[in-house]
Parts: sequence; structure tokens; C-alpha cells
Amino acid sequence: MIQAKGYAAQNAETDLAPWDFEHREVGPHDVQLEILYCGVCHSDLHQIKNDWFPGVFPMVPGHEIVGKVIKVGDHVKRFKKDDLAGVGCMVDSCQTCENCKEGLEQYCLEGSTQTYNNKGRDGVPTYGGYSNTIVVREEFVLHISDKLPLAATAPLLCAGITTYSPLRHWKVGKGHKLAVLGLGGLGHMGVKFGVAFGAEVTVLSTSASKEEAAKALGAHHFVVTSDPAQVEAVRGSFDFILDTVSAEHDMDMYLSLLRTNGTQICVGVPSQPYAIQPFSLLGGRKSIAGSGIGGIPETQEMLDFCAEHNIVSDIEMIDIKDITASYARMLKGDVRYRFVIDMATL
Repeated sequence: MIQAKGYAAQNAETDLAPWDFEHREVGPHDVQLEILYCGVCHSDLHQIKNDWFPGVFPMVPGHEIVGKVIKVGDHVKRFKKDDLAGVGCMVDSCQTCENCKEGLEQYCLEGSTQTYNNKGRDGVPTYGGYSNTIVVREEFVLHISDKLPLAATAPLLCAGITTYSPLRHWKVGKGHKLAVLGLGGLGHMGVKFGVAFGAEVTVLSTSASKEEAAKALGAHHFVVTSDPAQVEAVRGSFDFILDTVSAEHDMDMYLSLLRTNGTQICVGVPSQPYAIQPFSLLGGRKSIAGSGIGGIPETQEMLDFCAEHNIVSDIEMIDIKDITASYARMLKGDVRYRFVIDMATL
């Protein structure tokens, strides 16, 4: 077994703290990474607190992982020692179902294996990127370009692909009016991709103070959703709303901002179910949809697109000892826009 160290929650009532654990030895089809940086996702906090479902403890969070290859198995063909590489939200899937064969491993019909808070097909718990190393089968390791700053690339493995995938799926681009609801870790990437794809982008936010930041990211317009006059001015005007909010919000009000045949795409995950009036959908043949991360081929496509167009996340680097304090700041929206852990501080 490979000895590893990281930060773990021992149960849902405890804060993260140092913890030593083990990974499997590198098999013939495996890649081992030295983790250099790991992004901090809002879902990390949800999962260590059992907000969505009972967790697998001890839990080492982290699924926005970038680092350097330090060992490869004998049958690995796509990676070699010292390559830059990344690992996102999945480390395995059945590889044989119709979704996996189409490059949609995130929707594996047998269930994809998550990078942490899950058990692999061998029944052993998975441990994530708040640690010094990880062992992953080759098919779930991604190439990282040396053209981009490595730390700022880490959040692309979740925040990036979570916003890129639905915009690509619904073919959002030139001629479309896209609203991005929320300007956080997901929202700021939605703005960057929406602009890069050629859409007319509006940021919807309850905070008037975020307008300057939204415009700096490339947004064409900004609407303060707590101002009834501003809301009324954009009612029925958007083709798509990319909903990144992970707290409860008024779905009926936002659906009213869509044009006929418009779609609200939900990528945030509130702890409570959505409350929606049927007539909010019927009045205008509107749709509400959801989207998870992308599959491995699409995630690599996204990383290559970002390298070509110089797109990364806006980040604040932290020491791992400050992770609990950073969670508290994240809950207050006090980060622009993604914390990234420098794993040299472990």
C-alpha cells in the first residue's frame, strides 16, 4: 500500500484535521500523482456535513486536483513520469454501459465512482485531493497544459466543467441571451464561458456590489434581483438561465425572466427541494433542466479550450491549515471566486 497524508473529517460533527491513510499500489493501468494544488468546492462542505446524504467517513474531500505524475503502471500509454495531470470528480465507472461508451461516464448506469465520499468497485473508500497523492486508473486522468497557471487551472476540474458542459449541450452561443444566476465559484466560470462562446451575458445577483466584478469578467449586463424595477425590465428576455445558486431561491420569479421556450439550467445544488408553480412552466412552454459535470472526453475538451483561450478560474490561494476558516468565508460569499489549497502546506 502507498502511504498518504491529508486532511479528513472523521464524522459529520468534526472539522477537518490531519489524517494518515493508504492508497492501493499502482496497478498496470494506474497513474499516481503528486498533488500540487486542490480547489475547494462548495460541495466539499456539503458532503463532510452530510447535507445531501450519509457520508463515507473518515472523509478526505477534494475533486479539483492538479499535480505531477510520479509513477505509471506498465500498461499506461497516455502518461509518463513528470507530466502535468489532473483528476476531477470521478475516478472510475463501469466503462461498458451505453452512457460510458458515449463518453458520459458521469451518468454511468451502474454509477460512477466519485473521487471521494464513495467506495470503489473493490469496496474500498475513495479519498480525495486534500492530500499529498492519489492513484487513479489512466482513463480518468486528464492532461493539463503548461500554458496555464497550474493553481488557477485546478477549479476547472469541477467549477469549469460543471458550467462548460451544459452551455455546450444546449449549444449556447452567438445570438443567445444568457443569464448567469449567481456570481460565485460556478457563476464566474459561466460568465467566462458564455462570453467566449459568443452569447450576450447578463449576471443576475442579489448584490449590487458585484456589478463591477461581473463587468470585469466580461458580462455585458448586470441585474440586481432584489430591485423589482430591474427585474421587471428583463422579464421574458432570456433564452437560457444558468442557475448556479446552491441556496434556496424563488424559482418562479427566475422562470418569469425566460422567453417562450426558454430553459433554466440548474447546476447549483440547494439542500432543500425546489418549489415551482406549474404555471411558471406552462406559461411559455418553459423548461427547467439539470446538468452535472461532463464526461472525461468533454472535460479534456474543456481543458484544451481553456488553454487555447487563456481561461482559468479567479482564485485565492490558502494554506490547508486554514480550510475551516475558508469554509466559513465561502458560506458568506467572501471569496473571488475559488479557494485553492497549496498542498505544499500540508
